Order: sequence, then C-alpha cells, then structure tokens
Amino acid sequence: MDYATLKTLHLTTVAVTLMLFLLRGAWMAAGSPRLGARWTRIVPHLNDTVLLASGIALAWTLRLSPLEHGWLAAKLVALVVYIVLGTIALKRGKTRSQRIAAGVAALLVFGYMLAVAHTHNPLPGLD
Repeated sequence: MDYATLKTLHLTTVAVTLMLFLLRGAWMAAGSPRLGARWTRIVPHLNDTVLLASGIALAWTLRLSPLEHGWLAAKLVALVVYIVLGTIALKRGKTRSQRIAAGVAALLVFGYMLAVAHTHNPLPGLD
C-alpha cells in the first residue's frame, strides 16, 4: 500500500473513531440501551485496529521511531491515556458524572493527539 493510501486510510479511521466515540458517549450520557448493542462492542474495536495498524504502517513507511521523534512518543503516550479514559467513560466509570468527566477528558486528549499529529510537536501551540 502506498503512502497516500495509508494516510487516507489512517485519517478516515481517525474520523470514524471520533464519530463512534461521540455517538457512544451520547448514548452513555442518555442511558440508552443502544450502548450495549452487539455492533457497538465490535465495530469500534475493528476500526481502532485498522487505525493502529495504519499508524504503524505509516511510521514504518516514513521510518519514524518514537525513540527518535518526541512528537510520536507523545502521541503514543496520549493514545494510552485516551484508551484508559475511554474505557472509564463507556464502561468502567462508577457513576454517570465520572463517566461524563472521563469522556470529556478523553476528547481533550484526542484533540491533543490531533494537534501533535498536525504540528509534529509534542507541545503544540507552545513553539
């Protein structure tokens, strides 16, 4: 797969990830039983697998290493934080307010990852 196709695939899966998280977050906040639907437990994970695989493929294609590029390391750390916050928001939060707070925090981390990806700077906006 060439660079342009990989980048398009990666950016598309980023957008789908955000849309699915927002949808599931809205369902969680509303107490909708749709959050427990089978497809909502499968499709986001499939998309996120393609997202991660395309990100790894892009890094490989461009010969980028998180050990050499601080912005990429920052993005990977933020990804782990996003995943933890997302699981608290959608599954593990004990109260609705904890889940909503974790969801908002996850969205802020997601925005940070987008900014880092765009600027290739681990501290976007501070340069």
